[in-house]
Amino acid sequence: MDTNIGWELYRSYLSVLQEGSLSAAARALGVAQPTLGRHIATLEKSLGLTLFTRSHLGLLPTEAALALKGFAEEMNSTAAAMKRAAESQGAGIKGTVRITASEVMGVEVLPPIVAQLQNEHPALKIELVLTNRVQDLLRREADIAVRMTPPKQELLIARRVGMVEVGFHAHQTYLNEHGTPNSLQDLAQHVLIGFDEETPFVRTARKALPVWRRDTFTLRTDNDLAQLALIRSGAGIGICQVVLAKRDPRLVRVLPNLFAFSMETWLTMHEDLRHSPRCKIAFDALLAGLQRHVT
Repeated sequence: MDTNIGWELYRSYLSVLQEGSLSAAARALGVAQPTLGRHIATLEKSLGLTLFTRSHLGLLPTEAALALKGFAEEMNSTAAAMKRAAESQGAGIKGTVRITASEVMGVEVLPPIVAQLQNEHPALKIELVLTNRVQDLLRREADIAVRMTPPKQELLIARRVGMVEVGFHAHQTYLNEHGTPNSLQDLAQHVLIGFDEETPFVRTARKALPVWRRDTFTLRTDNDLAQLALIRSGAGIGICQVVLAKRDPRLVRVLPNLFAFSMETWLTMHEDLRHSPRCKIAFDALLAGLQRHVT
């Protein structure tokens, strides 16, 4: 095995793995398709492995290719983090900060915080990664994370923001047409908006609310933004943050005395970024903005 393999070969392999074909991977990387093909052939020769087989569906990864995927993704995240760190060198607050948060937090809560941060530091660039999958800060997938559960990884700076209360809500038009439930049992007579696939948060919430099961939902989606949009449109009764519902006087909290659930909110960052001016400024701004949100 060749021990001196350039990063560009791994980057090409990862792109083919993600895109499924040489042509799509070449477009994604902005290189010529023959160049990408040579990269894959050189990497396979250097590793002594076959990484892809051709089929009518495109390039199919072999077992060896899938086994290397996590390492290549980590290399890619590290390379991106190195670029962000290099861009920030020199006087002043500049460079790129990559922030990950859930879809609802990223769309409903973070934009004004980010707008103020960028207004105060025009040379600062912000990347928002909105996903309910927990991005790995230790693998440098992001610089800062907003999380709704306490972080379990070591080597992280973690600040507890506070508790975010969630509860049942419905639009006034839905309640006018279908009536307001007076008990948890009454929910069975209503259109319920909920999840499709179970998540750790759902399992935790169901301990406080056994009725909140997939088979009871008339409308199912794992996208939190879609659930919130359905509630706002008057489609049915669903769960959302109390503070977000208060923005719209037409959203009514349902059964507030029978169901309330609080999510612990945390802000985390890799401790190696403690002395990074760009990350420290962004961390402090996010912390202050999120504390205003939860209180």
